[in-house]
This record gives sequence, C-alpha cells and structure tokens, in this order.
Amino acid sequence: MTRVLPLVGFVLLVLLLAFGLSWNRSHDQREVASPLIGKTAPTFSLPVLNTPDQRFGTAELAGQPYLLNVFGSWCPSCVDEHPVLNRYAKQLGVKLVGFNWKDAPGDANAWLAKFGNPYEVIVVDQEGRTAIDFGVYGAPETFLVDAQGVIRLKRVGAITPDYVERTLKPAIAALKRTTP
Repeated sequence: MTRVLPLVGFVLLVLLLAFGLSWNRSHDQREVASPLIGKTAPTFSLPVLNTPDQRFGTAELAGQPYLLNVFGSWCPSCVDEHPVLNRYAKQLGVKLVGFNWKDAPGDANAWLAKFGNPYEVIVVDQEGRTAIDFGVYGAPETFLVDAQGVIRLKRVGAITPDYVERTLKPAIAALKRTTP
C-alpha cells in the first residue's frame, strides 16, 4: 500500500495539471473578473491632458454611459488597440474617455499626434492613484460604465474588432435599453 500512494499522488497531480491547462486555454485571459463589476465606479476628478488647470471626472460623466480607456505612450499593446478605437469610437454611441496613465503629457501628446485621438476627453493620472482605485494593473484596460455610474465590463488588454462586435456593442445596446 505504501508503494501505491506515491503513484496515486502522481496521477492526481497530473490530472490536476491537465485540468488546469485545459481550463486556461478555454478561458479568455483578457476577461478578468473584477471585484468592481456591478459596483459604482470610483469617484475621480483629474486634470485634462491639454488644459491641466481644468479637471474632469465622474461629476461631468454623471447620467451617461461611458468607456474609460487606460492608455500610455509607453504601452506597446496600446499601439495595437489604437486603430480599433479610432475606427469604432463614433459608432459606439457612448463617450470615450482617455485615461492617460503614468505618462508625461508631452509624450502622450506626441503619441496621440502620431496615432490619432479617438477620445472626447483625456484625463491624466500621472501618479497612478486613481488607477489603483479602479484596480488597473496594466495598459490597455477599458471599463464600460453605465449611466448610473456602475461598472458593467472590464477588458484587460487591447480591444479588438471582434471584441467590439461580439461584446462591447451588445453591452452598450443593453445599457441603452435599460437607461430611462
């Protein structure tokens, strides 16, 4: 019996590993379960990129759904995502708010000049404090917030055309059906 126990332990370990790997392949790693989904978005008021003496935040967004897109000029995946944002920004029917994270304003402006600016407004979180409130740990990340200020979706990683068509557009349409 004592000779069989190591073999049984090994077989259980292999089965556990095989199950974990198969679940990992079938689970979209960009869909991160956030504890903020279904909860009110953190309150923020941040400087606007090109007019730092002006602030913009949740008070100005109250009563309307919006997408908050975290980006930085230092972010390689943001370069991949940006053409998608440029293409779909106006089609989505919600305000697209740029959230420039841990970036120098000059670098952000140069990056936007090079790749285009799909945002209606861009706020700057140079220190990253507001990003912590949102649970941001990388860029790009995107949050869909409803008209009541509740986070409905969080996307970690670049937004793709497939994600826009299959997930984002239907989620926005559902918000519009439930908004009084």
